[in-house]
Amino acid sequence: MTPSPRQARVLVFNAGSSSLKRSVIDEDETVSDRCDIDKWDGSADARELGGYLAALAASDDAPPTAIGHRVVHGAGLYTAATRIDDAVRAGIASLTPLAPLHQPRALAGIAAATAAFPDLPQVACFDTAFHADMPLRASTYPLPAAWRETYGLKKFGFHGLSHSYASRRAAEMLHASDAQQDRIVTCHLGAGSSLAAVQSGRSMETTMGFTPVDGLVMATRSGSVDPGLIAWLADRIPAAELADALEHRSGLAALAGLADGSGDYRDVVAAADAGEPAANLALDIHAHRLATGIAAMAAAMSGLDALVFTGGIGEHAPAVRARAATALGFLGIAIDDAANAAAHADADISAHNARVGTVVVTAREDLEIARGVFSVLSA
Repeated sequence: MTPSPRQARVLVFNAGSSSLKRSVIDEDETVSDRCDIDKWDGSADARELGGYLAALAASDDAPPTAIGHRVVHGAGLYTAATRIDDAVRAGIASLTPLAPLHQPRALAGIAAATAAFPDLPQVACFDTAFHADMPLRASTYPLPAAWRETYGLKKFGFHGLSHSYASRRAAEMLHASDAQQDRIVTCHLGAGSSLAAVQSGRSMETTMGFTPVDGLVMATRSGSVDPGLIAWLADRIPAAELADALEHRSGLAALAGLADGSGDYRDVVAAADAGEPAANLALDIHAHRLATGIAAMAAAMSGLDALVFTGGIGEHAPAVRARAATALGFLGIAIDDAANAAAHADADISAHNARVGTVVVTAREDLEIARGVFSVLSA
C-alpha cells in the first residue's frame, strides 16, 4: 500500500568501506524499499547509485521527505545526529585521516543525494555518537594531558548505530521487565568488528578506540597491538606504509595467508576446513580475542545479563557463537546447540535455564539512522 504523501519517509544511506546499503523507511518504521550495492567504488556518480536515485525521484510513490546518512567518525565535533550543511560536510571531510575507508564514502553518498534531491533536508548519523558519553574512566587514554588536549585524543568507539539498535532489540526479545536495567554485551562481527558494554542504555566500554583499527581481529585490520611495537616499527617502516598495513594488510588476511590475500571470514573457514594450518591459527586467534574481549566488556559492568551477536559474522557463523559460549561458560553463558545452528533473523539461542540470555539480532542500522533523522527534524 502506498503511504500517505504526508507521512514522513526517510531515504537511508549506509555507506561501508566497499558497499552501500540503501532503504526507504516510513515513520512507522515500515521499509518500503531496500537494495544494496555490494561492490561500490565510492563515486557519487556510480551508475548503480545514479540510476537508483533517478528512478526514486521519478517514482509515482510518495517521495522521501528527508535523507539520512551513516557517517563513521564524528570525533568530538558531532556527538548526536546532525543536520547537514556545507560546514558539516567540511567537518566530516576533516576527519578523513581518522577513518580513511569510510568518510569519503559517506561524503560521496551525501553528494549523490544532494544532486538527486537538492531541496530535501539531510541528516548525518554518527557511529561514534552512541559512545560520546562513555565514562571518562573508559574513554580517557593515559597519555600526556597536553597531547590529549591539543589533539583531542580519546576513545571514540564505533559501530554505535549497530550497538544501540542491537542492545535495545535484545532487551525486547528477552522480555526484560525494564530494558534500561540490562547489562548487555553486543558483538558486531563482520569485516569490521567491535564489542560494546551497554548498561542502562548507555555505552560503558567498547573495543574500538581513536580509530576503527583498535580492538578485535578483523578482516584486514590488526586490532589491538602493543603500542611499543608500533613505535618500534615506526623507526623502520615509513609511516604511510605502516598505517596502510595496519588497515589493509593485517588481521585475518595476514594470519591466514591466503593466496588471494582475502581476509573474508568465510574464505578463512574454507581454508581451515581444507587443512591449512595458518587458517586454523587465524580462527583460533579470532576466537581467543573475541572471548577475552567479551569477558572484559562484562567486567566493565560488573556482570552480564545478555550477550548479543550481530553483523555478517555474528548473524551467520554458528561456530563463532558456539566457541564464544563454550569459552565463557564461567560467566553463565550457555546456548542451545540446535537453536544456534538454526538461528535465522532475530533468534534466542539461550540454553534452557541459562543465567545469561544469548540472542542473534539482525543488524538494522537503517532503522537507527531513520530514528535519528526523525528526531532531528522534530526538534
